[in-house]
Amino acid sequence: MIYKSIDLFAGIGGIRKGFENVFKDKLTTVFVSEFDKHAQTTYRINFNDSFKISGDITKISELEIPTFDICFAGFPCQAFSLAGNHQGFKDNYKGMCRGTLFQDVVRICEYHKPKVIFCENVKGLISHDHGKTFNIIKKSFEEIGYDVFYKILNSKDFGVPQNRERIYLVCFRHDLNINDFVFPKGRLTKTCILDILDPAPISSKYYLSDVYVNTLRIHKERHKSKGNGFGYEIRDLNGIAGAIVCGGMGRERNLIIDSRKHSLIPITHIKGKINEENIRKMTPREWARLQGFPENFKLQLADTHLYKQFGNSVTVNVIEDIAMNIKEVLEKNE
Repeated sequence: MIYKSIDLFAGIGGIRKGFENVFKDKLTTVFVSEFDKHAQTTYRINFNDSFKISGDITKISELEIPTFDICFAGFPCQAFSLAGNHQGFKDNYKGMCRGTLFQDVVRICEYHKPKVIFCENVKGLISHDHGKTFNIIKKSFEEIGYDVFYKILNSKDFGVPQNRERIYLVCFRHDLNINDFVFPKGRLTKTCILDILDPAPISSKYYLSDVYVNTLRIHKERHKSKGNGFGYEIRDLNGIAGAIVCGGMGRERNLIIDSRKHSLIPITHIKGKINEENIRKMTPREWARLQGFPENFKLQLADTHLYKQFGNSVTVNVIEDIAMNIKEVLEKNE
């Protein structure tokens, strides 16, 4: 059987990539929706679809969407993020409430009744508003006829050197009679930052200026004196990265010391000179590896967009292992 899927809040296609790696030619995507134009560009470059990527899902009728069996939905997490403002259902972003976008998933799936709904979100979703938010989301799926299974998994347990906890929801249509779903436990293979580094020499544009390094140190000390834990962090190459997120802090919290030979001549406008301590930020390709994306995943946009896209994406390895278990359940049910 060939399963049809739709990719909502698709980002750069991390969920789809994980499922395709497992289902292979038994899965075909028939509809994609993504609001961000730059993410759309990266998605188009990497997936050869005959149809156009749709934009704002709130303006798309469920009647316009083809029939499908599996729904991928990494609905926006900023409204529930522990790093954000915790606005939840009151969130407002460019006139849109990101906290209620899951309702579009419910609306579309209530009409089409797919076999599976797969969602990913930040760990903070489960505790937001004392658990009320998550209960509303879970109950919404149950009310349209789904059995909901969920678990928090950490990317570092799935073969990538990144400490990234996320909640995953797997919802099976009630008539499939799936009484239990077992989430994967992880992989035996352990990796460290050293394993995902680009070959040297690394472009000097990734090495921080001495002025910037000093500014980061002052900023960290200022926060420390107030009892706050905010500030830059240099990661051990034999250890793992913190969760990569969009925004400058995602890069500053994952700096490394790379003493391999590199140019000290700046190729971008910086204050001061390139630091002599060999402190640099990771490259977009290294971030892609932290998220489990393959080497042939094309990165053609400016670094600013790529950092945001990988910070917002999912870890492909985790998706693969969950998809494997979903595939086994569906095959037994055929």
